[in-house]
Amino acid sequence: MKAFLPLSLCGLLILVMTGFSCGDKNGNPEPDEETEIEEPSSWFAMGVDLSYVNQIEDHGGVYRVEGEAKDPFSILKSLGANAVRVRLWHNPQWVREVYGNPSKPLYSGFDDVLKTIRRAKELRMAVLLDFHYSDFWADPGRQEPPEAWENITSLDVLSDSVYNYTFAVLKKLDQLSLLPEMVQIGNETNCGLMMTGTKEGFPAPDACNGRWQNLGVVINSAIKAVRDVSANSSMKTEIALHVADPKNLEWWFSKAVTDGGIQDFDIIGFSYYPLWHTTIPSGSLLTLVKKMKTDYDKKVMVLETAYPWSISGADNYNNQFGSQKPLTGFPFTRQGQLDFMVMLTQEMISAGANGVFYWEPAWITSEMKDPWGKGSSWENAAFFDFQGNTLPVTRYLNWTYKMNP
Repeated sequence: MKAFLPLSLCGLLILVMTGFSCGDKNGNPEPDEETEIEEPSSWFAMGVDLSYVNQIEDHGGVYRVEGEAKDPFSILKSLGANAVRVRLWHNPQWVREVYGNPSKPLYSGFDDVLKTIRRAKELRMAVLLDFHYSDFWADPGRQEPPEAWENITSLDVLSDSVYNYTFAVLKKLDQLSLLPEMVQIGNETNCGLMMTGTKEGFPAPDACNGRWQNLGVVINSAIKAVRDVSANSSMKTEIALHVADPKNLEWWFSKAVTDGGIQDFDIIGFSYYPLWHTTIPSGSLLTLVKKMKTDYDKKVMVLETAYPWSISGADNYNNQFGSQKPLTGFPFTRQGQLDFMVMLTQEMISAGANGVFYWEPAWITSEMKDPWGKGSSWENAAFFDFQGNTLPVTRYLNWTYKMNP
């Protein structure tokens, strides 16, 4: 995988050794952002999930720097982000139902995702493509199979469908020179894939009901598709597996490897929302990440995280954060949000992890809709204020981190 040295790691790899500064006294990046590296082992993903941006811009959302409207991809790249995560749904026809408009783009469908990948690649940012293997949101409590596959009753047919779909998507991207640097097989697959809302006879890869072999067959078929496309491409795509809440890391990967036979992957990924995931405190998280790296000899990345900067909102869509008690030392303020992200990123660097992705930092309020509301339930946890201007939290992307704190 070829990527670009993030300015934050300039601090890690150069500042510590030579005293060379990677930015001015205000933390702004120096112009030289084109330094290439060949070894992914020395690359740390300063990642941002920008899956919603196309939809927000289509519905009036504007991103600004000190009042001046700018492209959000360019804004975040200039501030130190070097990787973009984007989700892919199989056939999200429900988007048109939400808007009551049969001509609406299928946001998070292939064409929309293609647009996001192209925007990222044009700025020389790495891409993590997140296959949900669903027409809708996939998370620990909801993993519905795509409607096109809902009548399948054979595990072989299901695994073949997963292979062909994964291969076809990646092959199209490769033909356009847009093959992602990383691919995520499933989203927050704590209990598996495609195991809720299924019809009778569907061979659900439901690990929580002991069907680890089913899950292994399906995930391994997706992995094979990634490897087969990558084998004939100049891009050697890495594969991530993803669970929610760090408390699930040890048991899930142990069972996945031993009972599911899932071994050919590169990245152990997890969601960490500290206001929801309270079992593993931050100090213990560092120890856990180190252990996972040692036990599995894999990269480890935080694939989703977030923290609010306010308890207020900019629209009538109820926010997901703000009613909880703040973490000690990290109030729900602009400074508190920045401090949390610096702390978490430093902790992951100290643990030897390979990246941190922030979930939907650009989900500002607009006229966009989803099944639960109009606007944003996340604008108080975004990287932009209620007028669309960048917030102090973005400074963590270009912070001077310590290599050996």
